Amino acid sequence: HVQLVESGGGSVQAGGSLTLSCTTSGFTYSGYCMGWFRRAPGESRKGVATIDNNGATDYADSVKGRFTISRDNAVNTLYLQMSSLKPEDTAIYYCAAVWKSGTRFPFDYWYWGQGTQVTVS
Repeated sequence: HVQLVESGGGSVQAGGSLTLSCTTSGFTYSGYCMGWFRRAPGESRKGVATIDNNGATDYADSVKGRFTISRDNAVNTLYLQMSSLKPEDTAIYYCAAVWKSGTRFPFDYWYWGQGTQVTVS
């Protein structure tokens, strides 16, 4: 069955860095667009970055120049490198998948992980 498992979250001071990973199984990963989303306390889930099946990327303005999304199709894993972290980046981060291409709109996505907490102080 389909599984997406996020890891790499934690607590970090402002200005620091973290790299999130999302390991997947149960679907043809290379054919899917993958996305990172986050939900801050009291807010709805929002798109952070996406990478489609051809490697094209898209970022929310709030993270451009600080976050990098990447994928390794050999190991069915998605990454999010986060640097220059700010307190407003504090959220639960989720990875998600949809066939071929998708926007940063959460309702585009078919499969979701359970999330990993990132706290920036």
